[in-house]
Amino acid sequence: MLTERHLEIFVALAEEEHFGAAAQRVGITQPPLSQGLRRLEALLGVRLFDRDRGVALTDEGALLLPHARRALAALARLREIGAREQADGRRLRLGFAPEVPAALAAAVAAAPGRGGERPRLAVSTAPTTTLLSDLSAGRLDVAVVRHPAVLDGLAAGEVVLVPTWVLSPDAPRGGSAPRLPVAVRPREEAPAAHDLFVDTLASRGRAVETVVISDERAGLALVAAGQAVLVTADRTLAAAGVARRPADDPALPLRLRVVWDPRGPAAEQTAATARLLVDALAREAAL
Repeated sequence: MLTERHLEIFVALAEEEHFGAAAQRVGITQPPLSQGLRRLEALLGVRLFDRDRGVALTDEGALLLPHARRALAALARLREIGAREQADGRRLRLGFAPEVPAALAAAVAAAPGRGGERPRLAVSTAPTTTLLSDLSAGRLDVAVVRHPAVLDGLAAGEVVLVPTWVLSPDAPRGGSAPRLPVAVRPREEAPAAHDLFVDTLASRGRAVETVVISDERAGLALVAAGQAVLVTADRTLAAAGVARRPADDPALPLRLRVVWDPRGPAAEQTAATARLLVDALAREAAL
């Protein structure tokens, strides 16, 4: 999928004509810049730079450059409009990681409207890595993400621990339950949080086998079919043939943080709104 980041890398490299300078301009190191360029070229099916002549645009690259500049300018304009709407109190773009239970997300989203004018909300759900990228790019104002995560200049509230439950197939009569894999979301959605979870299980002396699921409904289906166990913060997740018990391991809560970008055009208002969400998240998680 073609992203704004691909275009930023391409334009920076075309204008700087140097990999190191382009990487510094877009705020990354050279390896991910080179990787981003290769992905863009693969998506378009053309070479954009002639590496044999330093960093020189090919004919295809020269054709793309004005279009890429216009696209980035249009996206910047959209962000400016969104920032003005937020500054005027008209809109709050809020993101949640998919692991946040629906009731908890709803309570947090309602917090800015308590005791005052209700902002117009634009709410989305996306993996933690996507939410962090959208915050940095100005596409979101505030997000609730899994912890730990690399914040790269973003501001964050305190880590909030949300209790979890272990869902497993009902034990068979007259026999012991088999050791089943743990259903987990893809690692790339929240690498640090995923690794902490798996490492915690492994540190308890059990061999950890995992099965990747697209969402917790798919995980619940596997549990009901007797093929996996699932650790969830959603207290409403249930099905026939599925047993529920509290995750008694103190290292297995869902760790969440409210994150925002302190460098945006409405930074002061965003920070004030984020603090409301931080307080709401901590309050609701403790219920």
